[in-house]
Amino acid sequence: MDTKLQEYAKLLIEVGLNVQKGQTLIISSPVECASFARLCADAAYDAGCREVIMNWSDDYLSRQKFLRADASVFDDTPEWREKFFTCYAEMGAAYLAIAASDPETLKGVDPDRLVRSQKSGSVLRKTFDRLQMSNGFPWCIASVPIPSWAATVFPELPEDQAMEKLWDAILRSVRIQGDGTAVSAWRQHLDTLGRRKKLLNEYHFKYLHYTNSLGTDLTIQLPEDHLWAAGNSVMKNGVEFVANMPTEEIFTAPLKTGINGVVYSAMPLVDSGNIIDKFYFIIRDGKIVEAHAEKGEEFLKAAISVDEGASYFGEVALVPYDSPISNQKILFYNTLFDENASCHLAFGEAYPECIEGGESMTREEVQAHGLNYSLTHVDFMVGTADLSIVGTTHDGREIPVFINGNFAI
Repeated sequence: MDTKLQEYAKLLIEVGLNVQKGQTLIISSPVECASFARLCADAAYDAGCREVIMNWSDDYLSRQKFLRADASVFDDTPEWREKFFTCYAEMGAAYLAIAASDPETLKGVDPDRLVRSQKSGSVLRKTFDRLQMSNGFPWCIASVPIPSWAATVFPELPEDQAMEKLWDAILRSVRIQGDGTAVSAWRQHLDTLGRRKKLLNEYHFKYLHYTNSLGTDLTIQLPEDHLWAAGNSVMKNGVEFVANMPTEEIFTAPLKTGINGVVYSAMPLVDSGNIIDKFYFIIRDGKIVEAHAEKGEEFLKAAISVDEGASYFGEVALVPYDSPISNQKILFYNTLFDENASCHLAFGEAYPECIEGGESMTREEVQAHGLNYSLTHVDFMVGTADLSIVGTTHDGREIPVFINGNFAI
């Protein structure tokens, strides 16, 4: 296991972030993941990193804050937090986020506090978030197990066995075998995603039509100058990085006002420390006009009301149902993994790289090209074993893109 963990850390630094000599690295990590965060720091220094700076978090203290702190706290994020992120982002530092938390760490928290905290934090992170969405610096999200998360995924197992099983699932998902081949395996995987991305860009679809047995019947219009992206992103200086480890998706942005129909979730969504399950949206001219859920409906409605853009969509992502993550038949209760086991959509902000020249445009220019702007970006899963996606080209041809949950092109 020690060998596998060292290989995992090396993969995140060399492929995920592609850390350059002399570059600063910020690691955001739960305190429970300190030992792995230190391995990542070691790998970064081995790669020539200038300095590693730690940004620790703690589920327990986060929950206590949302339950017990003075209400004014959620409307005012300290200026030093904005400077911490923005200053390093503007200098091109790399950001590694180790995403591991109890899926229900904020269960029972007033949704209003969650929304207010997100709004205030997003306003102060405005520059940072914009740079992140437009690939202004390398960033990567990855995960390692913690006991509370493992217990949610494998509730029937003792803690040590649940942790071991979740470790095994994560390492399989990121192609770690302990034999030193992970970096080369990822480069081959990114090449495969790149070839499919190229094909989708050549089709240049005007519409995508989604249907499945859950009841999804959704038509998505794509911007005239949309581009598909996959796996590895590229900064303006030409340095590549992989924002999600793992990643199986090929994604683009929808036309903000061009979505109509109904879409049903295929998996639970964990958002703001709460589980939202069995939900669906009714959408008219791009806007979510109805949102319903069997579990967590109040948190779902809070999530789409952060700002005006939160009730519109920013991402369309294609992921085959037959994939290394989906084939494990595990519900991870972690969007990083679940979104890479299923086709998904995201409400909120769109990625500027999904239109031609978007990364060099101002926010207003990106919006003028039909992309959505928001303080939030939340992925939710819609892919099923019977999902059908039909693409319509600008000359009226209908091309099957997905049949029975998998690529048909």
